[in-house]
Amino acid sequence: GVTRLLLTRIPFFKEIIVSSFTCDSCSWSNTEIQSAGRIQEQGVCYTLNVTSRQDMNREVVKTDCATARIPELDFEIPAFSQKGVLTTIEGIIDRAIAGLEQDQPLRRATDQEVASKIEEFIGKLKQLKEVHSSFTFVIDDPSGNSFVENPRAPQKDAALLVTRYRRSPQQSALLGLEGEELNEKAVDSVEDLRNEVLQFNTNCPECNAPANTNMKLVQIPHFKEVIIMATNCDSCGHRTNEVKSGGAIEPQGTRITLRITDPSDMTRDILKSETCSVEIPELEFELGMGALGGKFTTLEGLLKDIRDLVERNPFTLGDSSAPGRAEKLQEFLGKLQEIIEGKIEAHFIMDDPAGNSYLQNVYAPEEDPELKVERYERTFEQNEDLGLNDMKTEGYELEGSPGR
Repeated sequence: GVTRLLLTRIPFFKEIIVSSFTCDSCSWSNTEIQSAGRIQEQGVCYTLNVTSRQDMNREVVKTDCATARIPELDFEIPAFSQKGVLTTIEGIIDRAIAGLEQDQPLRRATDQEVASKIEEFIGKLKQLKEVHSSFTFVIDDPSGNSFVENPRAPQKDAALLVTRYRRSPQQSALLGLEGEELNEKAVDSVEDLRNEVLQFNTNCPECNAPANTNMKLVQIPHFKEVIIMATNCDSCGHRTNEVKSGGAIEPQGTRITLRITDPSDMTRDILKSETCSVEIPELEFELGMGALGGKFTTLEGLLKDIRDLVERNPFTLGDSSAPGRAEKLQEFLGKLQEIIEGKIEAHFIMDDPAGNSYLQNVYAPEEDPELKVERYERTFEQNEDLGLNDMKTEGYELEGSPGR
C-alpha cells in the first residue's frame, strides 16, 4: 500500500501530521494524526454530558497520549493504545467496537465465557450510539493537545466542562519530558531583583529555534507585584508575553465589572491572571479560566485577543462548520468590533477566584463611577480548582511523628 503524509497547521491546535494509508488490493484505508507541535504547558480534561444524537456528531481531536473514558460502563481506552485521530464521539465508540470484535472468533473457540461477556459489553456500546439515556464522555490528555467541539461557540456550552491541570511527574515521564531539577540557592538579600531584568534560554513556541526569555518584576500602582515574561525569536520574528502573579492567593475572590461607555475605556490597563474568567453579557459570551493565559495589556488588546481566538477556531469554518454557524460567528465578531470601536455600550466582567486580576481605575485614588469591584467568599469547588482544600500551612510538622 501507499502512505501519504501531510504536515498542516490547524489554527487553535498548532501543527499536526495527517497520515493516510490506502491499499489497492483490498481497498482498505486508514487515517491517523500525530501532533507536530509543542506539548502544552498544562494538561486538559474534557467532560461532556451526552444527551442527544447531535452530541454524537461533535468533532474530537484525540491524541495518542489521551485517555478516553465512559464512567457509566467502566469503559476506558488507555493512553498510547491507539493512534491519534480526528473523528467524532460516535467514531471513537465505533473504533472501540471494531477493536473488541476483531478477536471475537478466536475467543469463542478458546473461552466461550469471556467471549459472551465481551459480546454483552459490545451490545452496551452499540446502545450508547442510540443515546436512549444520557452518559458521560471524558477525554484526559496530559499533553493538552486534544479537543472536543463546542457547537455553540463562541458561547459557553453547559454540557461541556473543560479543566486544565498541571501534569504529575509520572505523566511528564510518559510524555518523555525530563524532570526539572530544582537547585535551592540562598538568595542574596543585597541583590534587588526589582531593578534587574533576568534572562534565561528557551525555545520559540512557533519554530522551536533557540530564543531568550526576559523576566521582570513590576509593581502595578494601587495593586501588587507581577512577573512579566517576554520571548522574542530572531529566527521567525514571533513575539509573546505572559504575566504571572507575584503574590499569594487572596483570602477572597474578586469580581470586577466595568460599564464601557466611551472609546477611552479601551486604553485602561488590565491584568488578567490564569485563573480569571471573562464575561460580556450583551454578547452572551464567556471565556473560561485558563484560556489565553495570563496577560498584562489594555482592554482593547484583550478584546482583540478574544476576537482572534474566536476567529481561529477550526470547527466554525470550512467543511466542518454547520449551516448558519459562519453567519452567526460573523455577527458576533461584528458586535465585538463595535464594542472595541466604542460604538455600543457593554459590560465587561472579570471573575477571578484567586483575586489576582486588576482593571485600571482612571480616577484613582477616587472611586470610578463605571467600575465596580466586589469581594466574595470562594466556593468549595473554586478552592478545589486552586488546590487550597488540601493545602495545610500550620501544624504539618507534627504529622507523621507521633513519638515526639
